[in-house]
Amino acid sequence: MFKNVFGSGFLVRTAHVILTWVITLILFLHDTELRKQEETGQFIQPVLFVLLVLVSVLLYFAVSLMDPGFILSDDSDLQFTLGVTEEQQDMIPPTTKSLRQRRCGHCLLQQPMRSKHCQTCQHCVRRYDHHCPWIENCVGERNHRWFVLYLAVQLLVLLWGLHIAWTGFSYAPTWQLWLRTNGVLLTVTVLVALLSLIVLLLLSSHLYLVSLNTTTWEFMSRHRISYLKHCGADENPFDRGTFHNLWGFFCVWGTVVWEHVYFREGSDQV
Repeated sequence: MFKNVFGSGFLVRTAHVILTWVITLILFLHDTELRKQEETGQFIQPVLFVLLVLVSVLLYFAVSLMDPGFILSDDSDLQFTLGVTEEQQDMIPPTTKSLRQRRCGHCLLQQPMRSKHCQTCQHCVRRYDHHCPWIENCVGERNHRWFVLYLAVQLLVLLWGLHIAWTGFSYAPTWQLWLRTNGVLLTVTVLVALLSLIVLLLLSSHLYLVSLNTTTWEFMSRHRISYLKHCGADENPFDRGTFHNLWGFFCVWGTVVWEHVYFREGSDQV
């Protein structure tokens, strides 16, 4: 389920963890409300903040090291597993049919619908969304919901950290003295504000796409995807309505047979 911690992306993960705890330490060392509460014996907020940072780091590693849905073997009985009849085969446009039955030109495995080969990971990924350099892993069927949860927790940490940093600025009579006194905290505040904006945009875009039951790859490249390019601009064969899309994404576990959803037969679990 998890990949080697010391494999590809070790430097990225190490840098993320170091940056996270360095910023946390700076917020405690400066004259912020966290430090004031710690000095007065009020430990509830400082402990909660540290625990939330720890949860964000653990979620980061979980998403980063989790198998996103790699296709590691062929399904020799694919047609019986999918339950696609000969009549339905004739209903599929030729481009869609050939894509669903094709073998990947890189790993030579048969690709289920909505899967894609990742050149970086060197694997085909089920319900491929994108390859994220931040976690140095693909986001796919198995870790996408955890990725969204991580973004939500990370955004909460960043916004809380931004508020804490804002309370730590001290007065100085001149700009030069103010910058010398608050320079480090100012740098942290700007960095946290920038990261907050990035994470907010990422989280918003993913929640929007999830509500439509589409992926980043499908949204950006639908004109090149065989099972989508014959659809209208506003047509999505996987869209079952916002509520069902969100429920299926967050609450339904297992491997979805997307060919069934494509035919409006419902999403079977295998």
